[in-house]
Amino acid sequence: MRKKILSISLCSVLSLSLVAGVDTWTVNAESKQNHATATASKSNGKEKVQEWKGIPLNGLIPETASEATKIELDNGMTKPIYSTDDAIIENLFVETEVDSDRDGKRDRVSIKVYRPKTEPGIKVPVIYEMSPYRSGILDVPVFNVDVDLIPVKHPGNGNGRGGKPFALAEGQAANLGSLGNYYVPRGYGVILAESIGTGKSDGCPTTGDEREILGTKAVIDWLNGRAKAYSEDGKVVSADWSTGNVGMTGTSYNGTLPNAVAATGVDGLKTIIPVAAISSWYDYYRANGAVIAPGGYQGEDTDNMAEAVLTRSNPQVCKDVIAELKAAQDRDTGDYSDFWAHRDYVKDAKKVKASVLVVHGLNDWNVKTKQFAQWWEALGKNNVPRRLWLHQGAHSSPSGNNWPQLQNRWFDYYLYGIENGIMKEPAVDIQREDKTWSKEASWPAPGTVATTLHLTGMGNDLGSLHLNPVPNQPHNTQTIIDDPMKKANTLIANPELNSSNRLAYVTSELTGEARLSGTPKLSIRASIDRPVANLTALLVDYSSSNPVIVSRGWVDPQNLHSADRSESLVPGRDYTFEWEMQPKDYVFKAGHRIGIVLIASDYDYTIRPNAGTKISVTPTRSEITLPIVGGRNAFKQ
Repeated sequence: MRKKILSISLCSVLSLSLVAGVDTWTVNAESKQNHATATASKSNGKEKVQEWKGIPLNGLIPETASEATKIELDNGMTKPIYSTDDAIIENLFVETEVDSDRDGKRDRVSIKVYRPKTEPGIKVPVIYEMSPYRSGILDVPVFNVDVDLIPVKHPGNGNGRGGKPFALAEGQAANLGSLGNYYVPRGYGVILAESIGTGKSDGCPTTGDEREILGTKAVIDWLNGRAKAYSEDGKVVSADWSTGNVGMTGTSYNGTLPNAVAATGVDGLKTIIPVAAISSWYDYYRANGAVIAPGGYQGEDTDNMAEAVLTRSNPQVCKDVIAELKAAQDRDTGDYSDFWAHRDYVKDAKKVKASVLVVHGLNDWNVKTKQFAQWWEALGKNNVPRRLWLHQGAHSSPSGNNWPQLQNRWFDYYLYGIENGIMKEPAVDIQREDKTWSKEASWPAPGTVATTLHLTGMGNDLGSLHLNPVPNQPHNTQTIIDDPMKKANTLIANPELNSSNRLAYVTSELTGEARLSGTPKLSIRASIDRPVANLTALLVDYSSSNPVIVSRGWVDPQNLHSADRSESLVPGRDYTFEWEMQPKDYVFKAGHRIGIVLIASDYDYTIRPNAGTKISVTPTRSEITLPIVGGRNAFKQ
């Protein structure tokens, strides 16, 4: 059956009694001025389109709905018609496909179901949030980062968070939590679940691999009749009250699991709204072969994360699982490996059947912006229905710009099939630095052009950035002496002053605004006086006030050609190091200067080895490529 859509333009309020799988359906339309009923039926196998007050009634609900549903709309959105006081609440355990704690029994995940009390036969779709955080986060030790880096002995393939993704507390309005209080009255079921190894669930946390994914997927399978659930007293419980249409959402780890499950292509998952979510765990704990911390959580890794959320009873049964995470994550080389491939959802974007509303803060240094950018790009390449919502916050859930209404309309469209025009709107909502919002057709912004700026400089004085290469024969070199205990904010200050611990290059003052939209890339020609080092680039907005770090980028120089292979470096030999920085969307104002600052170790993010590593840079053989709206013309206004 093709998807049939109900037009919402009839009037300001619609009371819908919708039936799929039969030949007739009814719309009861009411307004203050009049009451009317319209019906449409099938004739000779074709839909017979009827009208109400001259307006065509063009369809119904998604093809997967199998029974009657009942909702009312107000201005195109489901409105509250059910009481939270009458809500049905169930504590259940869903049987998964995995045995992550290796006790010979399939893990069961604990879920709490909130659903409206409806008339007999009425079914509802489900909004579902899985979380490892519902029973709290434990304070666990993390890795010491004040250690020397480890050089590889020869070229070859590598094997194989004290920084937790931010966990939002559930809203406390009424008694159903924030999602339940809002959506249950609007005709949705809401499920809040505990990930494997946490709270009342069985199993062991595995930081984003197949075991956690299948543990999360099991709830969708249960809602669609493919898995079993049990009451607290052991009775089998069916989800015969559900249409089988599921939408997932959540922030941080809670938003990461929807990405992961969508990448399995599971039937029944119609849409996800991942907020500040991870799309590849490698890019959470690593960057271009370097061991990198989530912002604010130096020293954390996958094993620490698993230990922090291991709140189940008898946690000692997970000792071996945690040890395996520690061994396989490979903090020595930082290379991408099979371990990380099992936690990389981007590579499986081709399997995604659900639509995706991606939400991220442009100033998120915990779940960094690469996470949304690479996911967004992969979804587009695979023709996945998508929208993007970018705000100026850090690692946080969204607010403002009618966010609750957008989310409500999104779920209405994909779970109830309400034709509200949401996918006819521009694909991107973006908040600018002054907190104003705009809509755009795509991201990076239309008209963005990769624009190369060439470096030049002498000694350790302030260098410059130019649109055209600067002839320089012979090529001069400049040096950086690593001091891992100096923070980036200190190293970007006063770029006009000579510093042995950084190299700074700036453009001339901009005559107009220059908008960065996308991923900056560097190509630096340099030598290192030892076989291993950190190398960090900082993109900086310089003005008359304090400088602002717009983007960062890190690389292990040993990952000369790819993130999955470290190669030994010859001390003193020149190499060309190329790497990407974090994607950004940022407007440099007229009168400001764009700066690139090169340092070695980044105190808040990288391993911090003993000081003294010397990096010699050849600026005239180095460049940075910025995605600038309007390209070179932005520098000639």
